[in-house]
Amino acid sequence: MTARSANVHQARLLRLLRDLGPQSRVALGDRVELSRSKLAVEIDRLLETGLVVQDGLAASRGGRRSHNVRIAPSLRFLGVDIGATSVDVAVTNGELEILGHLAEPLDVRVGPVAVFERVLAMVAKLRDAGLADHFDGAGIGVPGPVRFPEGVPVAPPIMPGWDGFPVREALSQELGCPVLVDNDVNLMALGEQQAGVARSVRDFLCIKIGTGIGCGIVVSGEVHRGVTGSAGDIGHIQVDPAGPPCACGNTGCLEAHFGGNALARDAVALAEAGRSVELASRLEAAGRLTAEDVSAAASAGDPVALDLIRQGGSRTGQVIASLVSFFNPGLVVIGGGLTGLGHTLLASIRTQVYRQSLPLATGNLPIVLGELGPVAGVVGATRLISDHLFSPA
Repeated sequence: MTARSANVHQARLLRLLRDLGPQSRVALGDRVELSRSKLAVEIDRLLETGLVVQDGLAASRGGRRSHNVRIAPSLRFLGVDIGATSVDVAVTNGELEILGHLAEPLDVRVGPVAVFERVLAMVAKLRDAGLADHFDGAGIGVPGPVRFPEGVPVAPPIMPGWDGFPVREALSQELGCPVLVDNDVNLMALGEQQAGVARSVRDFLCIKIGTGIGCGIVVSGEVHRGVTGSAGDIGHIQVDPAGPPCACGNTGCLEAHFGGNALARDAVALAEAGRSVELASRLEAAGRLTAEDVSAAASAGDPVALDLIRQGGSRTGQVIASLVSFFNPGLVVIGGGLTGLGHTLLASIRTQVYRQSLPLATGNLPIVLGELGPVAGVVGATRLISDHLFSPA
């Protein structure tokens, strides 16, 4: 029997052991509505399959001590988080603890074949380090809309050559295991739900601000993807009809104002106009500017850089405020590369949301930075595939 042939009770037990770690039979019985005899049958079946193992004696609660059980330590999941300008690859155990993690710069515009050659080379490095001789499943994140059932990117604005590429099928053949593919910000949301700031929250928004801007929507503990996989594509909400052109073909989108490329563009323009000595010196030294340069200039007290961050945060907060009024979440998590811009960005977003949304929606609404940083996506990827494998057949 494999994980995917588990019944509903076994699937629930597997998820509990994944999320809680080793548990006694008594503790598991307290969490699932099964008689002691039925629980014993289901656990014994899982032990027979090798999906769970005995793990020493549990603490005594009076009477005969029982054994702890845990997810088999031999289980291995692979998480791959492909961003616009970088890729992260990680191996976890069955409890989704990261055993090894690699990150490299990578331009997604080189196309799927070149990207997956690099990904497989990184996977080989992790295997060579002795972290895995097999994978029980893999989750893959890409920075664009995904037709989730087929694992295929759909018309991604910043991913030329990826439209319709069979990511799930191709990688499943290469890796020899089940594969699921999702949008990168959905995986960031799942990561924060699994091991980050959203652990106890059932309804929340996860905003990723990087080269692009997207939103993971979690409703009653489940990711909402929409009919065609484009739910949460907030970077292409128009914030200014007279604004700059966007990669999607429209004008004035949020992403065209405050994605990573937009921030670098505006910083260069201000440096060349002589508005910022700090930015101008960085431009002269490197020949280009990045979001990191804007962050460093702001940290040095440069008013122009600080103003760029405040304006971007305010526009982003304007969009988030509308989402909050519509969705009424219990938490808003902010993640992605541009969170390196720090407290100035977060404060600007908070100010706009609290000012614009109704008090009923914001009265007890935390708006916080994610806890997992660059590993949120790979943790979410392994959560995605383990949810699939630890579900009823």
